[in-house]
Amino acid sequence: MSEEAVSQSAHSHSAQQEPKFRPKLLLADDHDMVLERLLSMLVEYQVVGTAHNGSDLVSKALQLQPDVIVSDITMPVLNGIDAAHELHKAGSTAKFVFLTVHVQPAFLEACFAEGALGFVTKSHLGTDLLPALKDALCGRCFISPCIRR
Repeated sequence: MSEEAVSQSAHSHSAQQEPKFRPKLLLADDHDMVLERLLSMLVEYQVVGTAHNGSDLVSKALQLQPDVIVSDITMPVLNGIDAAHELHKAGSTAKFVFLTVHVQPAFLEACFAEGALGFVTKSHLGTDLLPALKDALCGRCFISPCIRR
């Protein structure tokens, strides 16, 4: 192979980008419209599954091993806070970002007591979810600024 061909080959190889790490997300909400909106917003992430209730969330999380779980609090069968508790008891290392309509301090405290790193109100989903996910992946906490503490 000529020196020029080697140089061109090396250049074209370096021009190819390495695959970008796409964190694995599991989404849980009992409303299909919310899940659809999340899926449309989270294109830079690898969404590995969705769940419509807390029990399904626990089984899918243990099977799929997501990096982050975005979960509603109020869901049938098992609520999101109890699902987080069950997953942590089972040894899951997934980070939790709660997405909720609840703004009362008791919900915030219960979520963080179960190891949540994010608390995003559904009314601020469009502005707060992506920063909350980035913070959670870095091990930092995020709480929607509209929440009074």
